[in-house]
Amino acid sequence: PRTPTLDDIKRTCMDLYRISKTDIESASKVRTICHPRQVAMYLSRVMRGTVEFIVDGADGLRPDGFWFMEMNTRLQVEHPVTEAITGIDLVEWQLRVAAGEALPLRQEDLTLAGHAFEARLYAEDVPKGFLPATGRLTHLQFCEAARSDTGVRQGDEISPWYDPMIAKIITHGPTRESALAKLQQALAQTQVAGSVTNLAFLRRLAGHAGFGRGEVDTDLIEREGAALTEPPQPCSRTKALAALGAMGLDAEASGLQGIHLWDPLRQSVKLLHEDEIIEIGVETLGARHFRVYLDETSHDITREDVWYVDGAKTQAAIVTHDAGVSVFWGDGYHFARVDPLEVAASANVGGGRVTAPMPGLVKAIF
Repeated sequence: PRTPTLDDIKRTCMDLYRISKTDIESASKVRTICHPRQVAMYLSRVMRGTVEFIVDGADGLRPDGFWFMEMNTRLQVEHPVTEAITGIDLVEWQLRVAAGEALPLRQEDLTLAGHAFEARLYAEDVPKGFLPATGRLTHLQFCEAARSDTGVRQGDEISPWYDPMIAKIITHGPTRESALAKLQQALAQTQVAGSVTNLAFLRRLAGHAGFGRGEVDTDLIEREGAALTEPPQPCSRTKALAALGAMGLDAEASGLQGIHLWDPLRQSVKLLHEDEIIEIGVETLGARHFRVYLDETSHDITREDVWYVDGAKTQAAIVTHDAGVSVFWGDGYHFARVDPLEVAASANVGGGRVTAPMPGLVKAIF
């Protein structure tokens, strides 16, 4: 192919940008006018960069089955996937190249091993169209068995001024199936509180049967939207555990806990989940033994090495933090404790509030 001009490159990138976001088949019909080495030679730069392609793998990988999309003079956010399957530290390489050193290996020296996934954990409101969200990370914990690349820590603020990505979670395995299973486990053990996130969406996508078979296209989310984006709703058992956390009953118990002369002491608490106020009653029957009441339902809960609900062992974790209490049981469920004095005070407050689905700035009022 001929050496491209700068206008050729710009025009091709714009054409691909318009269509690649929605239809992979359409994008694959736009033939590239250049090879990545030609782009680098045209720019006459010695630098590290990423050339991005779109690939038609329907009939297997072949030289005429990939098309140029764009070039960035930096590593892509997905670079840990490449590092996982090649065993190469690409960040180290870019620093060495910037220092004037040659690349340690040539293309033909590289080998690929296994399969890798990367899930990008964002502070965003999935049911509202993946709008970016803000908030302080009152609790943050990652799976120790997976690689988690993050630039934030517990207590940090997710502000509207920067990209709301919290972390990248990367897993690697000898096969696609094993790597995906590790990703599902890593997402299930990731805990975030203080801001809405796309964690539940990532878990549903990783567990989607079609995704597991590799049946992925750009219409997947739109086609399966209801199943993938519906926010998880807590069951009565989850609410019961949240009540114990809100009342401080999840902590280590003294030997006197639950001692009573006649009937067990019954206490109540009100929790707020989304827009629902939940009233829950709790009886302490003994050390780390409770009977929890919600409407017409009740649950017997005990704590040994883990929480048992109605005799069944669970993997639930109760976490209290500045924003309230969270129960991590597969998905994360977040509750705020309702202060009855604040409720009484707010009843006397009028309107005049401004609500919006995402942060903004009021520049002028006419």
